[in-house]
Amino acid sequence: MNQIRNHFVGIAIALSLFVLFYFFNPLQLSFAQTKVLAVAAFMIALWLTDALPMPVVALLPMVLFPLLGISSVQEAASPYADRIIFLFMGGFMLGLAIEKWQLHKRIALSIVKVTGTSGNRIVLGFILASGLLSMWLSNTATTMMMFPIAASVIAVMKENHKGEGNFQYFAICIMLAIAYSSNFGGIATIIGTPPNVAYVAQLEKYYGYTFSFSKWMFICTPLAILLLFSLYIVMTKILYPNKIQSNPATNALIKKELTDLGKMSTAEKRTGIIFLFTAFLWIFKDLINATGLIKLDDTMIALTGASLLFVVPSGKKESDLFLLKWEDTQKMAWGILILFGGGISLASQLEKAGLIQLMGENIAHYAGDNLFLLIFSIALISIFLSEVMSNVAQVIVFAPVIAGMADALQLNPILLGLPMTLGASCASMLPMGTPPNAIVFASGHLRLKDMVKTGFVMNIIAVILITLFCYFLVPLLVPSVR
Repeated sequence: MNQIRNHFVGIAIALSLFVLFYFFNPLQLSFAQTKVLAVAAFMIALWLTDALPMPVVALLPMVLFPLLGISSVQEAASPYADRIIFLFMGGFMLGLAIEKWQLHKRIALSIVKVTGTSGNRIVLGFILASGLLSMWLSNTATTMMMFPIAASVIAVMKENHKGEGNFQYFAICIMLAIAYSSNFGGIATIIGTPPNVAYVAQLEKYYGYTFSFSKWMFICTPLAILLLFSLYIVMTKILYPNKIQSNPATNALIKKELTDLGKMSTAEKRTGIIFLFTAFLWIFKDLINATGLIKLDDTMIALTGASLLFVVPSGKKESDLFLLKWEDTQKMAWGILILFGGGISLASQLEKAGLIQLMGENIAHYAGDNLFLLIFSIALISIFLSEVMSNVAQVIVFAPVIAGMADALQLNPILLGLPMTLGASCASMLPMGTPPNAIVFASGHLRLKDMVKTGFVMNIIAVILITLFCYFLVPLLVPSVR
């Protein structure tokens, strides 16, 4: 009953905002600007209140823009086929194959086996495994993959716990480790988390600048590593020191899990080869293009890797003859792809109406001349705003505004846009901040105050690191894109 009530309350709020902006024009804008702003307010309110599924809201531009005379159906629909959307789709398919053939589980267990099985080393193993996997899979998929493994390790440790150390702290660390590492690891690559894809799409749309896969990794991977290292120190040395020594039973569990997997199957090997081939092309694309023999693009590479999964045989003689079959894509997050399209369509009309430039100029008017403080403020606002708002919707809504601000201040837009984007993926305080947070909070091993306390510390660390990184390194690594 509460869900139904919240559903209608959210719709009522959204309709009220639409009526306010459309009929009363409180900002004294032109009629063309008023119509676009009314639709934007309507969609953003529905996203914030979660009154409708986000992909459903993202389809509204194709109804409302033609209905209100803002654009044609064709113009409203074209952003749903943006090349960035297909880049993410290819990444999704690679992730599906890795999950289907259990390659992710082998990677995770192997890392934990190498790091050791004392309390701190197990935590480190889960941080490294989750962070590495989320560079290539979505943070939600990574957390869901790692969650049952973590739960098994906690159960074995509990059975064999002889009173030494603090088992409760150990369980808290494990659960927070897989959620936060999945969030932080995802910022290292363009496909690691949806906000990255959304921002790259906006950057290309507004400035014609293509943020290459390798350049993003070169900038953001060191930052992700620093965040993962900070997470380990904060949890195991400061907030939750567990002091649990290595346990033979845990060693046995990890070995048993790996033994149960058996030798790498033919399907695993072939999936791994295609994955490595795709990653190789992403990383060395610029060097390959410099030869002049071929012209590669990140989207082309992603779709090539994804297509190979449907072409290469799995090595099985009965079912699942190929690494992927089309039925496997039923598990893919198609709604995220629609969400990107709707966001790009909305942003396109906001720009065309001059609203983005107007918002940027107004914000810039109140912003100081201190660039360091401006970057810090954007990262701070972005992180804490994403605690209560979908990080994808946040980037879709605010990337154009940040771009307008940068234009008004005559700054390289990446200086302001990157901290906004990275901050959107680092929400750590609340279960609703990101899906990984919600997944581990439901485990029963965490109290809300544990997540709030740890998340607040990690939010502050993330703000500081993102600010320092963007202020000092981005100007050296990324030229102005004007």
